[in-house]
Amino acid sequence: MMETKKISKVDLIFEDIDPREILTRVKGMSATEIIEEVLESGLKGRGGAGFPTGMKWKFCSEEKEKDKYIVCNADEGEPGTFKDREILDRVAQKVYAGMTIAGKAVGAQTGIVYLRGEYKFLLPQLRAELEKFHKMIHELGFDFRIDFRIGSGAYICGEESALFESIEGRRGEPRNKPPYPTSSGLFGKPTSINNVETLVNSVIILKYGSEFYKKMGTQFSTGAKVFSVSGDTPKPGIYELELGMSLLEFVNEFGDGDTKAVQVGGAAGFCVPRKLFASTVIGFEGVPTGGSMKLFNSSRSMYNVLHNYLDFFNEESCGQCTPCRVGCQQLLKGVESVKRGESKSTYIDELVKLAATMKVASKCGLGQSVGNAFNSIVENFREEIIY
Repeated sequence: MMETKKISKVDLIFEDIDPREILTRVKGMSATEIIEEVLESGLKGRGGAGFPTGMKWKFCSEEKEKDKYIVCNADEGEPGTFKDREILDRVAQKVYAGMTIAGKAVGAQTGIVYLRGEYKFLLPQLRAELEKFHKMIHELGFDFRIDFRIGSGAYICGEESALFESIEGRRGEPRNKPPYPTSSGLFGKPTSINNVETLVNSVIILKYGSEFYKKMGTQFSTGAKVFSVSGDTPKPGIYELELGMSLLEFVNEFGDGDTKAVQVGGAAGFCVPRKLFASTVIGFEGVPTGGSMKLFNSSRSMYNVLHNYLDFFNEESCGQCTPCRVGCQQLLKGVESVKRGESKSTYIDELVKLAATMKVASKCGLGQSVGNAFNSIVENFREEIIY
């Protein structure tokens, strides 16, 4: 039986701290000591994929190439996610400090924040904060500089290699893997790319220690997470909560008393029905999430929800690989055909097979994740799709 923890609110990400204090301590640490502390904490990427942050830094640090990069992925494009915007707006210096810590750990002297195009309005404030930060780390003796690159609104550029292509001035399309970013990333150099929230968590770990951090969450999902709560809820907004809670506990806190489903992780995530709330753990041992928690009550048509997601994926597919390009189109046309009565209800089963093929045949996470929302909605709300 999976370990669960009752919902517990935390206030660490937005805590007002002095980055100078932490970076002064980091200055006296070796790269190995920094990496070991992050490894020991169990921190996993907060963008949704959940790769161990310490392992990523370790792999990058072991590369012999002189030039390396730290990239902060601030291309927050997942529907229903808006927590990175708040972090950048309120505690930008903690993001820069996290990038500097990562730079010390892997041996990089250059950091780049790839900012979502729709967040361009934050740039004047972010640059002003960065100017103060650069002055501070220069005084501390760090040889590290950060700059910005602005996206153009493409969802696919949240995928790490498509993001690199965009920074390099090309069309945002995913690359083949391997090689992986830690050996050949931005400009073909070893690169550690981390989510905004992940970098701030590294600051928390270096401030309080890995043992403190591991006391939060569960064995497989240590620490806390910033959730973007939206939909049919009386408490929309951003909340930092310990990982490991059950979805039922989450709904009891944020639901409106009539929650029939929660979309965990945005359009690329899973739709969990009411009957599974109690048995679903929010964490890497259950249903992981990049932060989006969208609640739906009984007034919502799950067909409309599914149609919106498929329409979104159809629009945002870069078109590079056939399984995703054609698959997204056919899933959308297929559910429309069934809903209109032009195709038999059993055609849904063929679409489920198509989604499964897309998961194994698509080049990147976009095509691979379309089936998450599709299958979970079709499986749990079939009656709303076919009638």
